[in-house]
Amino acid sequence: MSEQDGLLQVEDLKLHFRTRLGPVQAVDGVRFSLDRGPAMVVVGESGCGKSTLARAVLRLLPRNVHTYTGQVILNGTDVMKLGEERFRRRIRWVKMSLVAQAAMNSLNPVVKVGVQVAEPLLVHRQVGNKREALERAREAFRLVGVSTDFLERYPFELSGGMRQRVVLAMALIANPDLVFLDEPTSALDVLTQTNIMNVLKGIKRDLGMTFILITHDIATSSELADRAAVMYGGQLVELSDAGQFFTEPLHPYAERLMASVPTLREDRELDFIPGQPPSLLNPPTGCRFAERCPSRFEKCDEEPPFEDVGGGRWVKCWLHV
Repeated sequence: MSEQDGLLQVEDLKLHFRTRLGPVQAVDGVRFSLDRGPAMVVVGESGCGKSTLARAVLRLLPRNVHTYTGQVILNGTDVMKLGEERFRRRIRWVKMSLVAQAAMNSLNPVVKVGVQVAEPLLVHRQVGNKREALERAREAFRLVGVSTDFLERYPFELSGGMRQRVVLAMALIANPDLVFLDEPTSALDVLTQTNIMNVLKGIKRDLGMTFILITHDIATSSELADRAAVMYGGQLVELSDAGQFFTEPLHPYAERLMASVPTLREDRELDFIPGQPPSLLNPPTGCRFAERCPSRFEKCDEEPPFEDVGGGRWVKCWLHV
């Protein structure tokens, strides 16, 4: 990854939560890098750590943090070394922002949406006054395909798709380098999902915006992704170009995951993954997918490394070491 193009580098990132039963290893030793421009999709079963990964990078932490270590290097700077106040003023929402899961419910019901979209500019002092902030909000509304007439509306006056676009405008208004999208279409009907994805593709094409899309909807994510990352049991198990991943995944979990997705061009029986994901309270010491893996062998009792197997592909599996 060149210094010019490199945007984000994450090294050995861990975020464990304290509970009465012991620490939950929600994100455990994640490592990846992302250049400026390409969009990356993070897929995996519910509870595998996808949303927690985004919150770990953005330092949106709950009170029960047990372990929070690693490196998050943004534009060449390890932002993990910044104090909380400096990180809040210089990084969060200014350089990196988030469209949270169930974002439609995150709008304040008694504040006009135009004011809510403009607020990040005032909080981070990127404009001199409220009038200028509202003018920037108008531009953001046009960018996501919302009429500027809606600036004076309250959230309950907007449809679900419109509210989702408003939250997207809020995430984009400070012109960040990177935007996390956590299940941005999960609560929407199919037509509205398509419209939102078209908006995102347009923004990516016209502005060169870098997205990390977190989702369990593999079919929808394929429309936006240039890179694909697969999480399982709090760890990344595969990272590759999207075209390679969607046609020829390497990790056994990724293979079974793709085999469960219906396609239009093939008439084949859908597969499934037997068993349950490992408990993150007490994950297995070896490969975390071993108990469910059809290719398991003796070496799987040891934890495999996350290895570069060539062609920009990384896999955490003894079959490819």
